[in-house]
Amino acid sequence: MHMDLVTLVVDDYDPAIAFFTDALGFELTEDSPSLTNDGRRKRWVVVRPPGAATGILLARADGERQSAAVGEQTAGRVGFFLRVDDFAAAHTRMREHGVRFVTEPRDEPYGKVAVFLDIAGNRWDLLGPPSA
Repeated sequence: MHMDLVTLVVDDYDPAIAFFTDALGFELTEDSPSLTNDGRRKRWVVVRPPGAATGILLARADGERQSAAVGEQTAGRVGFFLRVDDFAAAHTRMREHGVRFVTEPRDEPYGKVAVFLDIAGNRWDLLGPPSA
C-alpha cells in the first residue's frame, strides 16, 4: 500500500505545471482531458518528483470555496515536504527560477531546511541531509 496522489488546488493548470517541472524539477506524468462530476471539462494533471511513488494532482479551483483555498490548504502552516539529496543545488535551482523562500537555510537535527512558497502560496519545507 502507498499513497498515490495528494491534491493541490491551483488557480490554473499551465503555470502550476511550469512551476513544478521547471522550478522544482518534477516530472509531468499525466495531463489528460477529464470531466467534473456534473459534466464540465477539466484536466487530470499529475506531477511527481523523479522516481517518486506519490504525486501531486494539480486541481484548478472550481468555484468560490475552492478559489479561497488556493494557497491556504494548510492554514498557513508548512504542509508539504520536499526532501532532496543535494540541498545546495536544489536551493540554487529554485532561487534561479524565482521560487520565494520565506526563511534562510538552517541546520536542524533532521537536516538542512528552508521554507518556500509554491505557486499558489502554500508553505513547503525544502529538506536536505544534515550538515557533516
